[in-house]
Amino acid sequence: MAPNSIFENTEVAFKLKSDSQLERAFFLFKMIFQDLPYSRPNLDKITSKLNSLIQDFSNADSAKSQIYLMNQIRDVRNEMESSKTIVSIRHSINTKDEFYDTENKFFDENSPAYSAIINKYYQAVVNREVKKELSEEFGPHFFNLAKVTVESFDDKTINLLKEENKLSSEYNVIIAQMKIEIDGKQYSLSNISPLLSSSDRFLRKRSAEALYHALEAKQESFDQLYHDLVQVRHKMALEMGYDNYVDLGYKKLSRTDYSSKEVAEYRKAIHEYVVPVVNKLKDRQKSRLGLEDMKYYDSGFKFKSGNPTPKGDPKWIIKNGEKMYKELSSETDDFFQFMMEKGLMDLEAKDGKMAGGYCTFIGKYGYPFIFSNFNGTSHDIDVLTHEAGHAFQVFRSKELPLAEYYFPTLEACEIHSMSMEFFTYPWMKNFFKEDEEKYKFSHLSGSLSFLPYGAAIDEFQHFVYENPTISIEERNKGWLIIEDKYGLTNDKDNNEYLLSGRFWQKQGHLFKVPFYYIDYTLAQVCAFQFWEKSQTNFDEAWSDYLNLCNHGGSLSFTDLIDVAKLKSPFVKENLKGVIEMIDTYLGNINDSDM
Repeated sequence: MAPNSIFENTEVAFKLKSDSQLERAFFLFKMIFQDLPYSRPNLDKITSKLNSLIQDFSNADSAKSQIYLMNQIRDVRNEMESSKTIVSIRHSINTKDEFYDTENKFFDENSPAYSAIINKYYQAVVNREVKKELSEEFGPHFFNLAKVTVESFDDKTINLLKEENKLSSEYNVIIAQMKIEIDGKQYSLSNISPLLSSSDRFLRKRSAEALYHALEAKQESFDQLYHDLVQVRHKMALEMGYDNYVDLGYKKLSRTDYSSKEVAEYRKAIHEYVVPVVNKLKDRQKSRLGLEDMKYYDSGFKFKSGNPTPKGDPKWIIKNGEKMYKELSSETDDFFQFMMEKGLMDLEAKDGKMAGGYCTFIGKYGYPFIFSNFNGTSHDIDVLTHEAGHAFQVFRSKELPLAEYYFPTLEACEIHSMSMEFFTYPWMKNFFKEDEEKYKFSHLSGSLSFLPYGAAIDEFQHFVYENPTISIEERNKGWLIIEDKYGLTNDKDNNEYLLSGRFWQKQGHLFKVPFYYIDYTLAQVCAFQFWEKSQTNFDEAWSDYLNLCNHGGSLSFTDLIDVAKLKSPFVKENLKGVIEMIDTYLGNINDSDM
């Protein structure tokens, strides 16, 4: 055997519970992401295998047998779903790669049929009496997830799901390949940000005009894509017996412990308690900048001396990130070393790369993956902390027994990412040097200012899906009313695109994951609490955070909040208290000379 082979240690090898774990252990030891093999999965074989295992599960007469079969199903799923994830990552890195574009279309076309098989499994789980041993092994949350999944899927909607996937992918490609021309240079939606936050107001204006001109050129495509998606989703809901897509959308997000009613009350609380505080912050920004009137192209420019930016290139940022995570804790050090050694980050913006950022997980190998578009702004550091928060969580919970537990539901997921942004505050001087305090003020105030925007996006979605038959024009007029309600409007300076009510088109979540966006705000309120706790007792706050990560997705959102010793954002007084605390803190900072 080769030196340092993992299989030299026979004790380790025999502790591994299955062939799939042996395979994964080997890859963990050897493989970087770039070298991970991919071949199109044989869906017939996978379907046959899963159907056989599901049938055996339905017939199993002991909890021990059921547990064994559930583990087998997990391993088969990891094989299929990891292939899909590898394709998704490589396609998003380069949307012009014909091979992975074809493979992405293959999964868009076939994922609904595969989902039908998984739904069959969940149906078998729901139909069986939950034995005490199963509940003790996996906890009750899995069975709640199975129930809500069964309620959110029906075989007769498969063709509609295929259409939904196709339309969503079309949006991704249009955005990824959009070109914005300024002074003879071409920019993407991802790398134009430095120009939009330039200290040169004329450049900000020209850049913003060019951006919205590029979006305006595609506005009819976006309008039609979204309209078609709404119609497809509404039809899906009707075929499954729902009045509209709202309840179905919530179930597709595996929300087991709250409904649209609680979310509506939460949005009201944001309108009541957060919007006035954010309006004060806008007035402070206008005063700092010495502007009589804030135009739409001024919102991204925070300080007269310039926005805080990282003082080095991407390689320098990663080097400092390595130092930061080494000093933060032994757990984060292990995690970040693993991410670098295995090549599990693609961070720099480039031609043909999909916009935005995300973290995903390749279950077969236990590999988190971070995708982003560095653009030379403070956003680069936010990515290094935010997406790393997601990746760190799944790195800690990847050995949980069920694939459903790798990640929690989406609103809980965002607690890990947004809280990591705050836990790394003590190391911001390494990235921003003399602009450290400027960054912290900008980040904290920006995080607070985000809440009304998140609420507006969510209210817009409810308006759209509760009124699916309205025209495209009525839909855009609805956005204008909502953005005004939440105080999002600066002077549009006769920008026709913004005046038409299409600002929402930039928000990809609307196209790809309905009703997800409010999750960021719920998590943000939780993250604020971790920030407050870390100010007084960093070690205790970190211990609570680590405990939260270790639980992965084994509990519901509200139960995970309890595990982390946090207060629920759904309780009006809790939100009020958090906002008052931040308002007081920011009010004591002299930002006039920043």
